Amino acid sequence: MESDALFSLGGPTAAHAAPGGPAGVDGFTPVGEDSPLAVRMRPTSLDELVGQDHLLAPGAPLRQLVSGVAPMSVILWGPPGSGKTTIAHLVARATDRRFVAMSALNAGVKDVRAVIDTARRQRRAGGPQTVLFIDEVHRFSKTQQDSLLAAVEDRTVTLLAATTENPYFSVISPLLSRCVLLTLQPLDDAAVRGLLRRAVADERGLRGAPTLDPDAEDHLVRLAAGDVRKALTALEAAAASAAAVGADRIDLATAEQAVDTAAVRYDRAGDAHHDVTSAFIKSMRGSDVDAALHWLARMLVAGEDARFIARRLVIFASEDVGMADPAALGVATAAAHAVEYVGLPEAQLNLAQAVIHLATAPKSNSATTALGAALADVRSGRGGPVPRGLRDAHYAGAKGLGHGTGYHYPHDDQRGVVTQQYVPDDLVGTDYYRPSQHGAERAVADRLPLLRRIVRGLPAPAARPPVAAAGGTAGNGRRPGGPGDGGAHEGGTDAAEEGQQ
Repeated sequence: MESDALFSLGGPTAAHAAPGGPAGVDGFTPVGEDSPLAVRMRPTSLDELVGQDHLLAPGAPLRQLVSGVAPMSVILWGPPGSGKTTIAHLVARATDRRFVAMSALNAGVKDVRAVIDTARRQRRAGGPQTVLFIDEVHRFSKTQQDSLLAAVEDRTVTLLAATTENPYFSVISPLLSRCVLLTLQPLDDAAVRGLLRRAVADERGLRGAPTLDPDAEDHLVRLAAGDVRKALTALEAAAASAAAVGADRIDLATAEQAVDTAAVRYDRAGDAHHDVTSAFIKSMRGSDVDAALHWLARMLVAGEDARFIARRLVIFASEDVGMADPAALGVATAAAHAVEYVGLPEAQLNLAQAVIHLATAPKSNSATTALGAALADVRSGRGGPVPRGLRDAHYAGAKGLGHGTGYHYPHDDQRGVVTQQYVPDDLVGTDYYRPSQHGAERAVADRLPLLRRIVRGLPAPAARPPVAAAGGTAGNGRRPGGPGDGGAHEGGTDAAEEGQQ
């Protein structure tokens, strides 16, 4: 919002104020020649609103809100730069209702009650209905939000509230239940690009001077990360830099200098994406935490989808850390949840914590190789019928078929383990899982031989004299050509990821 002050408008609204027009004609600071580019380029009608097509269908709540057809209270939830304040401007200009705008950053219960009291008096006197816009409504305390309930309930005011926080956590339930929740999405790259081009050419914007080079445009789109206000602010800074040196075009160097951020050579759909992702994974696998953090930063600055990064961490936690640190999967999953719950930029910290944990954790790919071997046997046709003792015996007639016969309940044995055949006949004695000696998996490696002997009914091994340890890498769970080898696997995995995007 352009001002934190409380604005009020009585009587019918006028069209969008031209530069130098009457102050506060639509309840907001008037637009002037010296207003920021993002303010000058604010849409003046719903037809100019970009990127929220799911809310713009005929008869949709957003159109009803702007037109004043139905006096419904609305909460607008969306990331910065997605159009929440723009929608408030459209509501202020498009109806004959009284419009009051305030910011939760500095307004209190006293201010809210003053607006409600005035609205109630005007309503009783047959005056226009009041629309109350509250920006950053999540910053209101529970008491401040409570003060709105009665007025929203009886429509003394029509509430229009904007928030960047999840309203299910930041807005009290009684107020949320009295409002229609409209969720705004971040603008995609195509929408941001279109708005940049409009700002360059439009009379309200740069009026065609200077022009914007394609690579500089790409840089500004990446920097925006769906926030059109950020994109237009960066464009304005770049245009000022070009004008300062008498240039008639904004090139990449000018755009970089204006926003003090170097352009990252990174294409989310090209080779750079795959190369950086591969380097990121290999750095974590190689336990180089500093390199892993560099590649993470490279992806974040380039605007990579944080959800993609989080998915790679969840996969890595089982693929390359696995049983050597079973807690790693929980850390990676928590980071992925934080990306959805918190969002960027704060979720960068959650991703960094997970990367540090995974890079410094002991490594084991035993789960990867064990599953790969089991899948190979199944695909090759190995594996007969389910042993009778393991079949479902809970339905009528199952016992007559011999289902469950001979099954031994492990909890009846004081060891919690019994001799029992759990695999098909042609897989008896097959070892898929080969634990490493790394981290927490060392304890599993020590326990597993005893478990297998009991389950398979094998005798204890005869005591043997100690022998010198042989060289080599036996016991590390690696198989030549397995998933842990080289970049071929990375390319395949990344390609699969891309198919899910």
